[in-house]
Amino acid sequence: MDLLPTIDLSPYLEIAPKLSVEDELGPELSKSCSEVSRILRETGALLVKDPRCTAEDNDRFIDMMENYFQKPRDFKRQQERPNLHYQVGVIPEGVEVPRIVVDEEMQEKLKAIPKKLQPSMPKGPDRKWRYMWRVGPLPSNTRFQDFKTEVVIPENFHGWREAMDFWGHKLISAVEVVAEMAAIGFGLPKDAFTSLMKQGPHLLAPTGSDLERYGEEGTVLAGYHYDLNFLTIHGRSRFPGLNIWLRNGQKVEVKVPVGCLLIQTGKQIECLTAGDCMRGMHEVIVTSRTIDAMKLATEQNRSLWRVSSTLFAHIASDAILKPLGHFAESPSASQYPPICAGEFVKREIVVNYRKGNKGES
Repeated sequence: MDLLPTIDLSPYLEIAPKLSVEDELGPELSKSCSEVSRILRETGALLVKDPRCTAEDNDRFIDMMENYFQKPRDFKRQQERPNLHYQVGVIPEGVEVPRIVVDEEMQEKLKAIPKKLQPSMPKGPDRKWRYMWRVGPLPSNTRFQDFKTEVVIPENFHGWREAMDFWGHKLISAVEVVAEMAAIGFGLPKDAFTSLMKQGPHLLAPTGSDLERYGEEGTVLAGYHYDLNFLTIHGRSRFPGLNIWLRNGQKVEVKVPVGCLLIQTGKQIECLTAGDCMRGMHEVIVTSRTIDAMKLATEQNRSLWRVSSTLFAHIASDAILKPLGHFAESPSASQYPPICAGEFVKREIVVNYRKGNKGES
C-alpha cells in the first residue's frame, strides 16, 4: 500500500450535506473516515481528490502567481508590510526563518536521527517569497484585531482579488470536508473541528522560489519546520522537492498526483487531539527530481519559479484550543493546557522568528 494513498472526497460530498450531526454514515463512508484519521495520525499528511478543485483551477492560480513572483523585486516590495509583521502582502526571500535555525531543542533531537533521515540544515532564512492573503470572513467582535488587517492588492494586476478568493475558498472547502471526515474517524462529532474553524484567520499563502537563482541540487528553499495552524493544504506544484517525516521518523519525498491536493497536519490539531495526531515536519529542497522538472520547463519555455499554492486553515482566534471529547481523558492531555487560539498563534510566531521577522509557519 502507498504510504500516502489518495482519498476521493466525492462519496462523502454526495451524502454528507444531507445528514445531520447525529446521522450514521454507513459502513463504507465510516471506513473512509477512519482511513483519513489513520493516515493523518501515522503520516501527518494526506492526499485527497476533491471534484470541486480541478487541476485546471490549480494551473490558473499557479500561472498568475508565476507571473507575479517573476516581477522585478522593486515591484513586489511595494506590497511588503513589515510594520504589520508580514501578516498581509508579500514576504520577501530572506525574511522567514525556518524553525530548525532558532529552536535549540529541535536541533538536539535531530542529533539522534540517523544521518540519512535527517533534514538538510539551512544556512539562514528561507530562499522563498510568500504572499499572505486573508480568506473568508473574520468576526466583527474579537480580542485579536491584529488578524483583521486589510488585504494588499498589487497595482495593475487585473483579477487579483477574484483569483485569490476563488482558489482560497475552494481550498478551505476541501479542508472542511477533510476536517469532518477526520473528526468522525477520531470518534468525535462530525462538526468537532469545523465548528471551531468558523471565522478563523485562514491564509492563502502561496510561495515562490526562483530556481534560476537557487536551482542547485541540495539547496534548501524552505527549511525543516512544522506549521502552527490546524491543517495546511496545497495544490500540486510544478516542481517537486517537498520532504515530510512520518510519525515513525521515516523521511518521504512527496509525489502529488495531477488533480490532487496535499493536506498536512499543523500544531493546532495536535493540541485538539492531545498529541494523537502530531504536527507534521517537512522541508522543501532542490532534489534530482526538481532538476529534471527544471530541464523540462526550460525546454518548454516555461517559468522556473517554483510556486506552491499553500493555504493555512486555522482555528478561530477566540476559540479555545484544548483536547476534545475523549482526548481530554488521554494521559497526554495535561501537556496541552487550554489556550485561546489567537494567543497560541502569537506565541508561536514569537518563537519561530527572530529579528522582528514574523511569518506564518
